Amino acid sequence: MEIEIWQIWVIIAILLFIVEIFIPTFFAASLAIGSIAAAIFSFLGFGIEVQFIVFSLGTLAIFFAIRPFMLKYAHRKNGQIGTNVDALIGKTAKVTVTIDNSKNEGRVVFEGDDWRAETENSEILEPGSKVEILKVDSTVLIVKPLN
Repeated sequence: MEIEIWQIWVIIAILLFIVEIFIPTFFAASLAIGSIAAAIFSFLGFGIEVQFIVFSLGTLAIFFAIRPFMLKYAHRKNGQIGTNVDALIGKTAKVTVTIDNSKNEGRVVFEGDDWRAETENSEILEPGSKVEILKVDSTVLIVKPLN
């Protein structure tokens, strides 16, 4: 059994789509779509030169026409759900030990976990105060009082 050139183009396309799964940049998918276009022209009996031209033009057209759309709408980076310590930012915690940056003291409790805390502008906060978590610096929460 002999493999025809159009079948090789299809195999290349499948392999490129598999690569795209692991490296989602839409570059490998553009090459795969160009390979499918070349496979169609090969199946229709066009020569290898025409196939490479169709592959090149198809890849470039897909890459420059569809990739910007895909990056803008299908691969959003804004609005991602925070994980690990990034999920703490913007949440409310309760001061358990007076926060005083000059004495290097201060602790807060957030969802049952005890954290070392500092204020962003060296305010002194008493136990029982509610604070908003602004950022996480190593194992220290940087907080501000809630009004």
